[in-house]
Amino acid sequence: MKVIFMGTPEFAVPTLEHLNENGYDIKLVVTQPDKPSGRGKKLKKSDVKIKAEELELEIFQPNKIKFEENIKKLESCKPDFIVVVAYGQILNKEILSIPKYGCINVHASLLPKYRGAAPLNWAIINGEKTTGVTTMFMDVGLDTGDMLLKSKIDIDDNMNVGELHDELKIQGARLLIETLKGIECDEILREKQDNSLSNYAPMLDKENTKINWNDTAQNIHNLIRGLSPWPSAYFMHEGNKIKVYKSLYINEKTEVNPGFILKANNEGIFVTALDGIVILKEIQMPGKNKMKVSDYLRGNKFPNKIYLQQ
Repeated sequence: MKVIFMGTPEFAVPTLEHLNENGYDIKLVVTQPDKPSGRGKKLKKSDVKIKAEELELEIFQPNKIKFEENIKKLESCKPDFIVVVAYGQILNKEILSIPKYGCINVHASLLPKYRGAAPLNWAIINGEKTTGVTTMFMDVGLDTGDMLLKSKIDIDDNMNVGELHDELKIQGARLLIETLKGIECDEILREKQDNSLSNYAPMLDKENTKINWNDTAQNIHNLIRGLSPWPSAYFMHEGNKIKVYKSLYINEKTEVNPGFILKANNEGIFVTALDGIVILKEIQMPGKNKMKVSDYLRGNKFPNKIYLQQ
């Protein structure tokens, strides 16, 4: 079976590896162009490109995949499947019609819930207890195509998005192979999505990653773990942006308004929330590496009896 693979970040790498290990004829690997990174703005390869080079596969990095000359290159491969995992560009109807069996997407949610760019983050931020991956036939909508197979995972109260990402990237790779084999043998039934059950997982920005101390303690804890290790939740203190990577919470109502630092010790920084206390366990000060609060306090002080900026 001839395959074109389209993907960019680390999440897509195991699927590319599984395709190669299972003997699929990968005619082309399409990934986003190298991008400037770091202070020196040195061009950085995508994780998929690095893996494709290791596997000695042909790599294609168009700025806009929808341009006619790029579509012709895809057509020349005569693929049976186009497999898409977090590629980062929208495929038009002309591209979707190229492969013999269709374009198959691996999406990191249990569709129709959490369509969009950041399903892993929002599943944890919203306090979901279960999520997973879904394979689907792609259409011109945003994650609206017919579903094929699903794989579920439980989310415990302290799992962060990095840990969830690492679990689901492997599940997604395995599910993709199972899906392709099922399509080849005509053993999988397509299932239309119920749009009434869908919700959107938008991209993250400075506004929806900032901690709101007027929220519940559990919601703040969920925000922190849903953004750890990337892009990270943050709060402002004395004009400094402080990132938070790990926390606990206590449902213990205090008489103090939200956003007040009760104490800072080796257990963490205790901050009041709407209905309890959030204990910040791992932080990153501006220009510093992230560290446990207990390590930070060995050479620094974090004042208590002070309100944080809202």
